[in-house]
Amino acid sequence: MSGWVKKRFWTNAVVEAAKGGFTVTLDGRSLKTPAKAPLLVPTRAFADLIADEWRAQGDVINPETMPATRAANAAIDKVRGQKTEVTAMIADYGDSDLTCYRAQAPQELIAREAQAWDPLLDWAAHRYGVRPATYVGVIHAPQPAVLLASMRTDVERLDAFELTAFHDLVSMSGSLIIGLATIDRFATPQDLWTASRVDEDWQIEQWGSDEDAERLANGRRCAFLDAARFYFALQSG
Repeated sequence: MSGWVKKRFWTNAVVEAAKGGFTVTLDGRSLKTPAKAPLLVPTRAFADLIADEWRAQGDVINPETMPATRAANAAIDKVRGQKTEVTAMIADYGDSDLTCYRAQAPQELIAREAQAWDPLLDWAAHRYGVRPATYVGVIHAPQPAVLLASMRTDVERLDAFELTAFHDLVSMSGSLIIGLATIDRFATPQDLWTASRVDEDWQIEQWGSDEDAERLANGRRCAFLDAARFYFALQSG
């Protein structure tokens, strides 16, 4: 962030319309990204999220509490110039999607996976005209080429800001299908996050958890839910 210092140096954070979108000013000075590009976002709703983060800072600035600002910086400085590569990386999740690989045993886990994931595969079949194939075990097996191509097309339609948010939806859940279902509003982000955690939650029930694992899981959950907030803010005016 331009002029980044540890101590707060402004009084007011204000959203302002600008050519091509919206920006946030700190005491009249427009924010810039770490690469010194203007921090210009497509919608006022997303700019409001950024401004709220700056308003909420105390005397000492904590970048970890500013995920919307970090997402905007990433979209402008990184994703915009590498959109083809980022799109391909995300679309590749579809060929090894979490929801398509099922447990061999026990029966209770098999039933939980089916309850959580079969509706997502039904959604995908309805949207794309091809039902994703499911397999028992973890050895890679291919998905129908027409399905992969259709899902990739949906990813390619996303702009740099949407793609930045979508990246976290997919990478945090381990599922392209869950990411696509999230932006299609198939279910709430929290419910879809819970669906992505079926195997992990089962293991915790059997063997317990520890502080490090819980901290990591909570960080991933927050990143997923933040990404959903950002994506939907980008759909607002």
